[in-house]
Amino acid sequence: MSGTSTNEKADRKTRVTVLVALAANLVIAVAKAVGGLLAGSPALLSEAAHSVADSLNEVFLLAALRRSRRPADRRHPFGYGKERFFWSLIAAVGIFVMGGCFSFFQGVEALHNGAEEKLSGYVAGLIVLGVAFVAEGASLLRALHQVRKQGGAAEGMRDPALRTVVAEDGTAVLGVTLAMAGMALHMVTGQVVWEASASLAIGVLLVYVAYRLGREAMGQLIGEAADPESSARIRALLDAQPEIDSVEALFTMKMGLDSVLVAARVDLVPGLDSERVEEVAVRIKRSVSRTVAEADQIFLDVTDRPAEEARESPAATGERGGA
Repeated sequence: MSGTSTNEKADRKTRVTVLVALAANLVIAVAKAVGGLLAGSPALLSEAAHSVADSLNEVFLLAALRRSRRPADRRHPFGYGKERFFWSLIAAVGIFVMGGCFSFFQGVEALHNGAEEKLSGYVAGLIVLGVAFVAEGASLLRALHQVRKQGGAAEGMRDPALRTVVAEDGTAVLGVTLAMAGMALHMVTGQVVWEASASLAIGVLLVYVAYRLGREAMGQLIGEAADPESSARIRALLDAQPEIDSVEALFTMKMGLDSVLVAARVDLVPGLDSERVEEVAVRIKRSVSRTVAEADQIFLDVTDRPAEEARESPAATGERGGA
């Protein structure tokens, strides 16, 4: 119960962080779009697209927080924890398509057709970007504060929703800085290439962030193993059991943010009757769940095959998906 309560509390904090980021991005997107249209600024319009993409992504992340905590049912007996990873992947695609591609388009369009801005347009654009920098920076500080509260980067960044918010806000702060630099250089030199280059740089930045977030989410959706430390602790516990002669194979897979499936093929010592085997299995499962709190789905496959044969099986060698 305490673990569930802690997870729900962390989710509530993450939800607040996402809502803060959503509110900031909605206000900033409108301001950037209006300022970009009035000033005719490609860098400012690129940043507006970036903020729109971030706003939609926050909606996806809110859906992930709500849907991933649904209890297991007949159709999804292992629960809905992987929805967290799915919506993070959708958010990465949104950053790539709506942010990165539009920024590239704006940059190429400005280089091809040029762009003329009045002094008032420069001033309005820089003011909008300055406000955006403050708002995005405040949202980033809120997200980083939560990461620190949840155990630092290693622990806090496990949550794909929180990881995405940190990446989005960090990218937004850097993107606004690039847009301000491009607009200022355009104003000073009269050369649109500076602002167009800023748009292209923002596009490159967004595509890179989208790639990194998408790769993380893809690995988790396909079926990522538990962290090496947890796997090592589970194997050490199994090896230490007097009733286990050898551990032929151990498989782990993350089923959600705080849910891990454990499947082990073990060879028991000779002479155990069926009732004793059942008692041993129950005790070992309880020990595993106490050792690794996230291990909530534990399966033991008792085998009497020779160790060499078990190690050469497709499931043990990884030639197939498992057995």
